[in-house]
Order: sequence, then C-alpha cells, then structure tokens
Amino acid sequence: MHVAPPRAIVTDIEGTTTSLAFVHDVLFPYARRNLRHFIARHGDDPRVQAQLLQVDPDPQRAVQTLERWIDEDRKATPLKALQGMLWARGYAAGELRGHVYPDAARALRRWHDMHIPLYVYSSGSIEAQRLIFGYSDQGDLTPLFAGYFDTTTGLKVETTSYQIIANAIGCNPGEILFLSDNPHELHAAAQAGWHVTQVLRDGVVADARFEQAQTFDQIDFVPRITHF
Repeated sequence: MHVAPPRAIVTDIEGTTTSLAFVHDVLFPYARRNLRHFIARHGDDPRVQAQLLQVDPDPQRAVQTLERWIDEDRKATPLKALQGMLWARGYAAGELRGHVYPDAARALRRWHDMHIPLYVYSSGSIEAQRLIFGYSDQGDLTPLFAGYFDTTTGLKVETTSYQIIANAIGCNPGEILFLSDNPHELHAAAQAGWHVTQVLRDGVVADARFEQAQTFDQIDFVPRITHF
C-alpha cells in the first residue's frame, strides 16, 4: 500500500512483530517453570511484593493464582509485571532471545529513518516489551522506539485506551497508524479515529473491515511534500 506517512505508528507485538509461537511456546512456559523459584528468591523485593498483594495477601495463594493465570493467558497487570521481571533475568542470562520477524525489523528501521515516531502497545508489560526488542534476534531495536504502552494505560479492546495514547503522544487520532493482528483491537483503535492495518501472520483470518498486510514490507508510504 502506498499512502502518505502517518505522524506516528503504534504496533502490537504478539502476532504482529513477533510470532505467537515465541510468546506461547517459549516465554509463557519459561515463566510457568520459574515463577515459584523466582518469588521464593525475590519475594522480599518491594516491587515483587507490590504485585503479589494485588493478587492475594497470602503469598502461597497468590502464586497459585498467578500460575492459573499463566495457563489461562490472563491479561492481568500484576502477572504481566512479574513475568517481565522474571524474563529480564532469563534474557540477561542468555536463556531467552526475543523473536522479531525480519520484515518487521526492516520496516521499523525504515520508518525510523523517515523520522516517524514509533510506539509499542502490548498486553505484555513495558519491561517485557523492551526485553523482546532489546534482546531480539534482529539486534537491539529499542533505539527505534519513542515510547511504550501496556495494560496500565487500559485494555487493548477499549476505545478509551487509544484516546489516552493519542493524547500522550501528542497526535490527532487521524494521524496515527495502528498495526495489529487482532480485529477487536483494530476495531477499538478505529473507533478512536486511528488508521489501522491488520497484519495477517500465523494463520490469522482476515477481517474485511480493515486494510491488511501479510508482512510489514507491504506497508509503504509516500513521503510528505512540504510546500513553501
């Protein structure tokens, strides 16, 4: 597609820049295996305690609930925060390496070179987002991004979340492009006045309401012409 470039691009991660398999077959099992040991070792850390208290005052019940939430893929902010802390140690130890599609990395670099501010909005915590891109198999991509948003902003299926993000980045809704595989998220963003494109990876079913791209290579922009 060839359109005028947006003033900002916001991208999802899971199923968009990054394969579902990496998240569900690598990150989630890693968290499930290591959660109890992590909390046993770091349960006195105030950051860990703060998240556990949001789950249950009893540490044992909190751990059991967190493990169930992992199994259910629950989009709960305390779980996402703790997973981010746990994954940080895995990345630093070389046990994890973030997956990013090569076409996504190419496009992100190209858009950055066009001076389009790039943002991430994912249900994973901001720390987890930085880790995927910072320790990615395409190199450290974090210098490309101007900011990150997670569920502390709001749920990704709620229109108000996209209104909050537009205000935070200082753009009119119609100047922002959102990339995601999830039609519910795309619908919420479109309701907020954003432009949206559905990225069709991992067997995602196309939704005729939205523009679509098989890869980021298919998303192209004509440079804006400035008149003097």
